[in-house]
Amino acid sequence: MGAVVGEEVPLFDGGGEEYRAGRVALVRAVGVVFSESGRASQREAVVDWLRGLLGDPNERIRRYAMAALPKVGEREVVERALAGMARGVSGERERRHAGKALAKVAGRGALEVADVLPAGVAQKIKAGAAREAGGRVLMDVAMPAGVRIHLRGRRGLEGFVRSEVEGSRMLRGRMRVVGGGSGLVVLEAAGGFSLGDVFSLRCFGTLNLVLGEVAQDWEAVAGVIASERVWRMVRALTEGVPRYRLEFIGEGHRRGAVAAIAERVHALRPEMLNDARSAMWAVDLHPAGGRLSVELRPRLVPDPRFSYRLADVSAASHPPLAAAMALLAGRGESVWDPFCGSGVELVERARLGGVRRVYGSDLSREALRAAESNLDAAGVKGVLRCCDFREFPRIAGICDGGVDQIITNPPLGRRVPIPDLKEMIGDLFTLAAEVLRPGGVLVLANPVGSEWRGNPRLRRDVSQRVDFGGFDCRIERYSVRHSRRA
Repeated sequence: MGAVVGEEVPLFDGGGEEYRAGRVALVRAVGVVFSESGRASQREAVVDWLRGLLGDPNERIRRYAMAALPKVGEREVVERALAGMARGVSGERERRHAGKALAKVAGRGALEVADVLPAGVAQKIKAGAAREAGGRVLMDVAMPAGVRIHLRGRRGLEGFVRSEVEGSRMLRGRMRVVGGGSGLVVLEAAGGFSLGDVFSLRCFGTLNLVLGEVAQDWEAVAGVIASERVWRMVRALTEGVPRYRLEFIGEGHRRGAVAAIAERVHALRPEMLNDARSAMWAVDLHPAGGRLSVELRPRLVPDPRFSYRLADVSAASHPPLAAAMALLAGRGESVWDPFCGSGVELVERARLGGVRRVYGSDLSREALRAAESNLDAAGVKGVLRCCDFREFPRIAGICDGGVDQIITNPPLGRRVPIPDLKEMIGDLFTLAAEVLRPGGVLVLANPVGSEWRGNPRLRRDVSQRVDFGGFDCRIERYSVRHSRRA
């Protein structure tokens, strides 16, 4: 960086018009290099040099200086310089570039000139200032009857979601299932509820508040988003300035359409700001038979239902899938996951209640460290061992009818080929027949695709095909029908 400032910059400053025009990339390089390796002692000189270039007669040099300034720090000084630039220029293109640079350091000074900038840039500046002020989705605000909700998730889990809704004491009398489809369960509020109430369910992926269904017309889409009804809902559910991210689901980025809709929404409802970076809401546009379903989704990171997941490992279970497997297992006092990974299935089963003993085994020490961290965060005490699952019952003392439930998502042979996959799954079934008590159950993701008939003690009573994230696998439940002596 010192060589650039000490040697290249003086040459650039002393060069003629043609030389400077040919070396304009130096301006960009100063910003990039300084952001990566510049010294604090050089910052003031670099900022002063770039500010001086804002008045250069060459428009390209001015534009490169605008883009470089946000990279070098001295935010307040940079913001004042760029705001002054935005006020002073007359050309639309240059004002737009000044606005884009301002949006990267947006603060009070940027807000003061936002209204003289192009609409899209002005909205970015307002969103940046609102982002800095903070905000959040309010989970405990009462919402009225009649609201329609789309619970979206993995294809094949719809039945589990419906079972959760129908069995929920919290939602009883307040929420009913009125429809659905592939990866979709449609609810309608029969009484008052809050978002937190619906987030008591664990088998769905995303919660979407249905705003309306319209033709694929950007004016119509904007009209729904900016409507008084939607504004009242968003305002009530938001602490801070409402910011949303617009997304076409399953259709790529569609940047031109997103920009057109967002600018129209801002024109109709200036209080609602499109923010592609870290909005607390998403407005999802789902294809619906040639039309678009406009849906409002809270962007909650991390998902409050699974905040215990402090650690993760490759190929760990998708939490709603693990929750569905736990739900399928039903009641039992003891549970073992032979391939426990990060422990998600164990935590989800423990959260349903009634479990007194939790066991987990895995060949990976890294996975077991993740499982220990997650179980501890969830307040679940368990016995975890790094060993082959075939050895665990002996090590843990659970041989000969020692557990009520086995719940597991074993290696599926997708990312890492397993030459003896069928043999391994066969050994799992054989072991389950030995360690499960009468009335016990085995719930697993079965990667071999065929019913196991190796022991009459285990009978399959559920087999559900589920999307595992790009490929299908079956979730199955096998029940112990009788004791070995019967």
